[in-house]
Amino acid sequence: MNDSDLIPVRYLNEYAYCPRLGYLEWVESEFVDNYYTLDGRFKHKRVDAQSDKVTEEGEGDKAHRRSVYLSSKKLGLTGRIDLVEHEGERATPVEYKRGKVPDTPERAYEPELVQVCAQALLLRESGYSCDRGIIYFIDSKTRIEVDIDEALVSRTLSLLESFRELVNKGEIPAPLNNSVKCIGCSLAKICMPDEVRLLSEAVEKDEEDRYRRLVPARDDAVPVYIIGQGSYVRLDGDCITVTSPPPEQERETIRLIDVSQLNVYGNVQITTQALREFCERSIPVSYFSTGGWFYGITHGHTSKNVHLRIAQYDAFRDGERSLEFARKIIQGKIKNCRTIIRRNSTEDETTTLKALAACGKYAVRANSMEELLGIEGNAAHIYFAVLPRLIKPRGTDELEFNFEGRNRRPPLDPVNAMLSFLYAILVKEITVTAYAVGLDPYLGLMHRPRHGKPALALDLMEEMRPIIVDSVVLTMINNGEAAGKDFIKGMGSVHMSDGLRKRAIRAYERRMSTLIKHPKFGYTISYRRVLEVQARLFSRFLMGEISEYPAFCTR
Repeated sequence: MNDSDLIPVRYLNEYAYCPRLGYLEWVESEFVDNYYTLDGRFKHKRVDAQSDKVTEEGEGDKAHRRSVYLSSKKLGLTGRIDLVEHEGERATPVEYKRGKVPDTPERAYEPELVQVCAQALLLRESGYSCDRGIIYFIDSKTRIEVDIDEALVSRTLSLLESFRELVNKGEIPAPLNNSVKCIGCSLAKICMPDEVRLLSEAVEKDEEDRYRRLVPARDDAVPVYIIGQGSYVRLDGDCITVTSPPPEQERETIRLIDVSQLNVYGNVQITTQALREFCERSIPVSYFSTGGWFYGITHGHTSKNVHLRIAQYDAFRDGERSLEFARKIIQGKIKNCRTIIRRNSTEDETTTLKALAACGKYAVRANSMEELLGIEGNAAHIYFAVLPRLIKPRGTDELEFNFEGRNRRPPLDPVNAMLSFLYAILVKEITVTAYAVGLDPYLGLMHRPRHGKPALALDLMEEMRPIIVDSVVLTMINNGEAAGKDFIKGMGSVHMSDGLRKRAIRAYERRMSTLIKHPKFGYTISYRRVLEVQARLFSRFLMGEISEYPAFCTR
C-alpha cells in the first residue's frame, strides 16, 4: 500500500457523517468553506500553532505533544492528532471540536467517536497503550472521555473497510434523502442532494417542498469593475485601494471580503502583492481590452477534481453525448428567446413564436451537430429579425437603434455594440464559474476547441444569452438609459462611451443580482447563482449521476 492510498482520519469522520461527503472530499478533492468550517479552523489556531512542541509537565515523564502526524500501512490510515497526552507507554488522543457538547447519550456524535477511535488505533500501532480518547468541545470548554472498547473499534474498522471499498469502486454514493445533515454542510452546493435526487429519480410533484435551498440566494461579495485608464490597484491590509490617474487621483478603498471578482479594462496597474492576495483568496482577476474584449484571467489553484475533467474529456470524445447535451442547450436557448419576445413585444408575434417552437422541436430531433447548428442559426435569424420590434420608438434627435441583425468585430450599430460588450462579460462570468466548479472552460461539447476561445463557457452561455444580456440591453434602451449621445461612430463602426459602459455594467449587475424562482426546483436564487447551479448540474451530467442536462428555461 502506498502512502497515497492511506485514508486520512479526517475523511473517515466525514464518511461516517455522510458517505457522499467522504467521497466528494477524499476521492474528488472537493472542498469549500462555510461559516462552520472557518469557525472551526479559527478555533483550532491555538492547538495548530504549537505543532511539534513538546511540553513537559511535573517531574515524571508526562508530556503533551500537539499536531502529531501518524500513519499505519497495516490499518491503511493516516492522520493528525490535535493533542497527544502521554505518560510513559500510555497515550491519549485529544480531538478539539468547535461547538458545545451535544445532547446525546454518548455526549458526542458517532463521526467524532470514530475519529478518536481511529486516532487511538494509530497510537496503538505506534507502540503506545491507548484505551481511551478525549473530545474537547471548545465552546463548552468540556472534555468528554471516550472508551476505546471493542464495539467502537469494530465499528471504526467496519467503516474504514467500507470506505476503502467505495474508493476502489469509484462510484459516488447517492445523496441523503431529505436529511438534516445537509443543512450546514459546506459541500451542499457541490453535492446538490435534493436537485440530484429530483433529476435522477421519479419524484412526485407534491414532494416539491422537499427541494430545499441549502445555500444563500445570492452572495454577499460582488464583482468589482475598474474601467478608468491608468488606475492603480494595490493591497492595503485586508482591503484594496483603487487610485485614479492624475490629476484627480481619487482613492477608493474596498474590503477584500466584499469582492468576488476583479475585472479590469485596458491599462490598469495591479501590484504583485495584490495579485498574490487575490490568488490566495480565490478571487479571479479578469482582463478586458479597452473595448471590452475578454482576453485573460488570473486565478489561484483550480479545482483538484481531476476526475471531473477526465469525464469532460471523455464526453468531448463521445459524439452522441456531446450532441445530446447540445440539443438541450439549443432547445433551452430557443425557449428563452420566445420568452423574451412574449415579454417585450406589443404586436401579435404568433407566427414568429410558432416558427421558434418548430425550431425547438427540430433541435430535439437533430441527428448531427451540423444539423443542430443549422437549426440554431435559423432560430437566431428569426429571433433577431423580431428584435427591432421589441425596441420602443425613439425621438428623431437621437441615434436610431436601427438593428438589422447580429454583427460583430466591429459592431455596426448601437444594439450590436451593447450586445457584444455584455456578451463578453457573460462569457467571463461563466468562465469564472467553470473554473470554480472544476471544469475546463476551453473544452466545449458543442463549440469545438479553437485557440483562445472558451468553448465550454460559450456552450453554457447559450441558454442564458436571451434572459440575461438581451434582456438588459432591451431594458436599457426602452428605459432611456442608452441614448444617441452615448455612442461614438467612426470608421464604419459604433462604440459605447465610458459613461454608457458604466451604466451597462450596473444594469448587468442588477440583472445578475435579481432573484428568480427556479422553474424546476422551486426555490428563489439570483441569476448569478443560477449560472453556478447549471454548471454543477452539467458536472453531475458528466459524472453520470443524472442522465441528461436540464436547461434553464424561464416562463
